[in-house]
Amino acid sequence: MSSISGAQSYMGAVRRSLDAIAESQVEAIDRAAQAVVRTVEADGIVYLFGTGHSHMLCEEGHYRAGGIAAVCPILNSSLMLHEGAVLSTRLERTSGLGPAVLARYGPTERDLLIIFSNSGVNNVPVETAIAAKELGMTVIAVIAADYAAQAPLGSTGKKLGDIADIVLDNQGPPGDALIEVDGQGLRVGPLSTIAGVFILNAILVEAICRMVASGVVPPVYVSANMPGAAAHNAALIAKYRSRNPHL
Repeated sequence: MSSISGAQSYMGAVRRSLDAIAESQVEAIDRAAQAVVRTVEADGIVYLFGTGHSHMLCEEGHYRAGGIAAVCPILNSSLMLHEGAVLSTRLERTSGLGPAVLARYGPTERDLLIIFSNSGVNNVPVETAIAAKELGMTVIAVIAADYAAQAPLGSTGKKLGDIADIVLDNQGPPGDALIEVDGQGLRVGPLSTIAGVFILNAILVEAICRMVASGVVPPVYVSANMPGAAAHNAALIAKYRSRNPHL
Protein backbone atom coordinates (compact mmCIF):
# COMPACT_ATOMS: atom_id res chain seq x y z
CA MET A 1 0.00 0.00 0.00
CA SER A 2 1.39 3.38 -0.97
CA SER A 3 2.00 6.00 1.70
CA ILE A 4 0.31 9.37 1.52
CA SER A 5 1.80 10.76 4.70
CA GLY A 6 1.99 14.30 3.32
CA ALA A 7 -1.65 14.27 2.30
CA GLN A 8 -2.66 12.76 5.63
CA SER A 9 -0.72 15.41 7.51
CA TYR A 10 -2.53 18.10 5.55
CA MET A 11 -5.97 16.55 5.94
CA GLY A 12 -5.41 16.14 9.66
CA ALA A 13 -4.30 19.74 10.02
CA VAL A 14 -7.36 20.93 8.10
CA ARG A 15 -9.68 18.88 10.29
CA ARG A 16 -8.13 20.30 13.44
CA SER A 17 -8.42 23.82 12.05
CA LEU A 18 -12.09 23.37 11.18
CA ASP A 19 -12.74 21.92 14.64
CA ALA A 20 -11.02 24.97 16.13
CA ILE A 21 -13.26 27.26 14.08
CA ALA A 22 -16.38 25.37 15.17
CA GLU A 23 -15.35 25.70 18.81
CA SER A 24 -14.00 29.23 18.90
CA GLN A 25 -16.17 31.18 16.45
CA VAL A 26 -19.64 30.38 17.77
CA GLU A 27 -20.37 33.88 19.06
CA ALA A 28 -19.11 35.56 15.89
CA ILE A 29 -21.08 33.17 13.66
CA ASP A 30 -24.16 33.88 15.78
CA ARG A 31 -23.78 37.64 15.29
CA ALA A 32 -22.94 37.30 11.60
CA ALA A 33 -25.95 35.07 10.93
CA GLN A 34 -28.25 37.54 12.66
CA ALA A 35 -26.83 40.33 10.52
CA VAL A 36 -27.61 38.29 7.41
CA VAL A 37 -31.16 37.70 8.64
CA ARG A 38 -31.68 41.42 9.23
CA THR A 39 -30.35 42.22 5.77
CA VAL A 40 -32.46 39.68 3.90
CA GLU A 41 -35.63 40.51 5.82
CA ALA A 42 -35.05 44.20 5.00
CA ASP A 43 -34.80 43.23 1.31
CA GLY A 44 -31.11 44.08 1.32
CA ILE A 45 -28.16 42.42 -0.37
CA VAL A 46 -25.37 40.42 1.23
CA TYR A 47 -22.24 41.46 -0.68
CA LEU A 48 -19.14 39.28 -0.65
CA PHE A 49 -15.71 40.69 -1.42
CA GLY A 50 -12.14 39.47 -1.52
CA THR A 51 -9.03 39.94 -3.64
CA GLY A 52 -6.67 37.35 -5.07
CA HIS A 53 -7.61 33.82 -4.07
CA SER A 54 -10.20 35.23 -1.67
CA HIS A 55 -12.40 36.12 -4.64
CA MET A 56 -13.23 32.41 -4.86
CA LEU A 57 -15.13 32.70 -1.61
CA CYS A 58 -17.29 35.38 -3.18
CA GLU A 59 -18.17 33.07 -6.05
CA GLU A 60 -18.87 30.25 -3.59
CA GLY A 61 -21.81 32.19 -2.22
CA HIS A 62 -23.15 33.29 -5.61
CA TYR A 63 -26.04 31.54 -7.41
CA ARG A 64 -25.38 28.44 -5.34
CA ALA A 65 -27.73 25.50 -4.88
CA GLY A 66 -28.75 25.68 -1.25
CA GLY A 67 -27.51 29.26 -1.04
CA ILE A 68 -29.23 32.58 -0.47
CA ALA A 69 -30.32 34.43 -3.61
CA ALA A 70 -29.75 37.76 -1.88
CA VAL A 71 -25.99 37.14 -2.03
CA CYS A 72 -24.03 39.14 -4.61
CA PRO A 73 -20.30 38.79 -5.22
CA ILE A 74 -18.19 41.88 -5.82
CA LEU A 75 -15.95 40.85 -8.70
CA ASN A 76 -13.31 42.87 -10.47
CA SER A 77 -10.99 41.15 -12.94
CA SER A 78 -7.98 43.25 -12.02
CA LEU A 79 -8.21 42.01 -8.42
CA MET A 80 -8.59 38.36 -9.37
CA LEU A 81 -5.92 36.06 -10.78
CA HIS A 82 -6.87 35.06 -14.31
CA GLU A 83 -5.77 38.27 -16.02
CA GLY A 84 -2.46 38.59 -14.21
CA ALA A 85 -1.68 37.15 -10.80
CA VAL A 86 1.39 39.31 -10.19
CA LEU A 87 -0.49 42.45 -11.17
CA SER A 88 -3.43 41.58 -8.94
CA THR A 89 -1.07 41.31 -5.97
CA ARG A 90 0.15 44.84 -6.66
CA LEU A 91 -3.32 46.20 -7.22
CA GLU A 92 -4.76 44.86 -3.98
CA ARG A 93 -2.28 47.17 -2.25
CA THR A 94 -3.32 50.19 -4.34
CA SER A 95 -5.10 53.02 -2.56
CA GLY A 96 -8.44 54.25 -3.94
CA LEU A 97 -9.35 51.15 -5.93
CA GLY A 98 -11.56 49.40 -3.37
CA PRO A 99 -14.13 52.15 -2.84
CA ALA A 100 -14.46 52.59 -6.63
CA VAL A 101 -15.13 48.87 -7.08
CA LEU A 102 -17.72 48.91 -4.29
CA ALA A 103 -19.49 51.96 -5.72
CA ARG A 104 -20.21 50.08 -8.96
CA TYR A 105 -22.77 47.99 -7.08
CA GLY A 106 -24.65 50.90 -5.54
CA PRO A 107 -24.90 49.51 -2.01
CA THR A 108 -27.01 51.19 0.67
CA GLU A 109 -27.24 51.15 4.44
CA ARG A 110 -29.66 48.20 4.37
CA ASP A 111 -26.99 46.01 2.76
CA LEU A 112 -24.26 43.88 4.35
CA LEU A 113 -20.64 43.39 3.30
CA ILE A 114 -18.58 40.30 4.13
CA ILE A 115 -14.89 40.77 3.33
CA PHE A 116 -12.41 37.90 3.13
CA SER A 117 -8.80 38.98 3.69
CA ASN A 118 -6.34 36.55 5.19
CA SER A 119 -3.79 39.13 6.33
CA GLY A 120 -6.37 41.88 6.81
CA VAL A 121 -3.93 44.68 5.95
CA ASN A 122 -3.99 45.25 2.19
CA ASN A 123 -5.32 48.61 1.07
CA VAL A 124 -8.17 47.40 -1.11
CA PRO A 125 -10.07 45.35 1.50
CA VAL A 126 -9.32 47.88 4.24
CA GLU A 127 -10.48 50.88 2.22
CA THR A 128 -13.51 48.97 0.95
CA ALA A 129 -14.54 48.29 4.54
CA ILE A 130 -14.11 51.95 5.42
CA ALA A 131 -16.23 53.01 2.44
CA ALA A 132 -18.94 50.51 3.39
CA LYS A 133 -19.04 51.77 6.96
CA GLU A 134 -19.38 55.34 5.68
CA LEU A 135 -22.49 54.20 3.79
CA GLY A 136 -23.94 52.78 6.99
CA MET A 137 -23.44 49.16 6.00
CA THR A 138 -22.63 46.41 8.47
CA VAL A 139 -19.20 44.94 7.72
CA ILE A 140 -18.11 41.41 8.57
CA ALA A 141 -14.45 40.44 8.21
CA VAL A 142 -13.05 36.92 7.85
CA ILE A 143 -9.33 37.04 8.60
CA ALA A 144 -6.51 34.91 10.02
CA ALA A 145 -6.06 36.64 13.38
CA ASP A 146 -2.52 35.40 14.03
CA TYR A 147 -1.44 36.41 10.53
CA ALA A 148 -3.10 39.83 10.80
CA ALA A 149 -1.42 40.46 14.14
CA GLN A 150 2.04 40.36 12.61
CA ALA A 151 1.42 41.49 9.02
CA PRO A 152 2.85 44.98 8.32
CA LEU A 153 0.29 47.70 7.83
CA GLY A 154 -0.46 49.11 4.40
CA SER A 155 -0.52 52.81 3.67
CA THR A 156 -3.94 53.17 5.32
CA GLY A 157 -2.32 52.49 8.69
CA LYS A 158 -5.37 50.42 9.62
CA LYS A 159 -6.33 46.76 9.80
CA LEU A 160 -9.55 45.23 8.55
CA GLY A 161 -10.24 43.63 11.90
CA ASP A 162 -10.25 47.04 13.58
CA ILE A 163 -12.83 48.42 11.14
CA ALA A 164 -15.32 45.57 10.82
CA ASP A 165 -18.37 45.27 13.07
CA ILE A 166 -17.93 41.50 13.32
CA VAL A 167 -14.65 39.61 12.94
CA LEU A 168 -14.25 35.89 12.33
CA ASP A 169 -10.93 34.11 12.68
CA ASN A 170 -10.24 31.36 10.13
CA GLN A 171 -7.60 29.97 12.51
CA GLY A 172 -4.95 30.06 9.78
CA PRO A 173 -1.24 30.45 10.50
CA PRO A 174 0.84 33.40 9.30
CA GLY A 175 1.50 32.80 5.61
CA ASP A 176 -1.54 30.46 5.32
CA ALA A 177 0.34 27.20 4.62
CA LEU A 178 -0.14 24.49 7.24
CA ILE A 179 2.57 21.87 6.72
CA GLU A 180 6.32 22.29 7.09
CA VAL A 181 8.02 19.87 4.72
CA ASP A 182 11.79 20.30 4.96
CA GLY A 183 12.62 21.22 8.52
CA GLN A 184 13.87 24.59 7.31
CA GLY A 185 10.65 26.54 7.20
CA LEU A 186 9.24 25.58 3.79
CA ARG A 187 5.49 25.28 4.26
CA VAL A 188 2.75 24.03 1.93
CA GLY A 189 -0.98 23.32 2.05
CA PRO A 190 -2.99 26.54 2.36
CA LEU A 191 -6.02 26.68 4.65
CA SER A 192 -7.79 29.97 3.97
CA THR A 193 -10.04 28.89 1.10
CA ILE A 194 -11.33 25.79 2.86
CA ALA A 195 -11.76 27.66 6.13
CA GLY A 196 -13.45 30.61 4.42
CA VAL A 197 -15.99 28.41 2.67
CA PHE A 198 -16.64 26.60 5.95
CA ILE A 199 -17.26 29.87 7.77
CA LEU A 200 -19.37 31.44 5.02
CA ASN A 201 -21.70 28.47 4.65
CA ALA A 202 -22.01 28.09 8.42
CA ILE A 203 -23.19 31.70 8.60
CA LEU A 204 -25.63 31.32 5.71
CA VAL A 205 -27.07 28.02 6.93
CA GLU A 206 -27.62 29.47 10.41
CA ALA A 207 -29.31 32.52 8.90
CA ILE A 208 -31.61 30.38 6.76
CA CYS A 209 -32.53 28.20 9.75
CA ARG A 210 -33.42 31.30 11.77
CA MET A 211 -35.61 32.67 9.00
CA VAL A 212 -37.47 29.38 8.69
CA ALA A 213 -37.92 29.18 12.47
CA SER A 214 -39.49 32.65 12.49
CA GLY A 215 -41.88 31.81 9.66
CA VAL A 216 -40.00 33.64 6.92
CA VAL A 217 -39.58 31.87 3.59
CA PRO A 218 -35.87 32.28 2.81
CA PRO A 219 -34.84 33.10 -0.78
CA VAL A 220 -32.84 29.94 -1.39
CA TYR A 221 -31.80 28.53 -4.76
CA VAL A 222 -32.30 24.85 -5.48
CA SER A 223 -30.16 22.75 -7.80
CA ALA A 224 -31.09 23.19 -11.45
CA ASN A 225 -31.45 19.42 -11.79
CA MET A 226 -34.14 19.12 -9.10
CA PRO A 227 -37.86 18.95 -9.97
CA GLY A 228 -39.44 22.40 -10.15
CA ALA A 229 -36.07 24.14 -9.93
CA ALA A 230 -36.42 26.18 -13.11
CA ALA A 231 -39.54 28.05 -12.05
CA HIS A 232 -38.37 28.41 -8.44
CA ASN A 233 -35.00 29.86 -9.36
CA ALA A 234 -36.43 32.03 -12.13
CA ALA A 235 -38.59 33.86 -9.60
CA LEU A 236 -35.57 34.55 -7.40
CA ILE A 237 -33.49 35.72 -10.35
CA ALA A 238 -36.25 38.11 -11.38
CA LYS A 239 -36.31 39.55 -7.86
CA TYR A 240 -32.57 40.12 -7.51
CA ARG A 241 -31.30 40.60 -11.06
CA SER A 242 -31.49 44.39 -10.95
CA ARG A 243 -29.17 44.46 -7.92
CA ASN A 244 -26.83 41.66 -8.91
CA PRO A 245 -24.98 42.31 -12.19
CA HIS A 246 -23.59 38.78 -12.19
CA LEU A 247 -26.94 37.02 -12.66
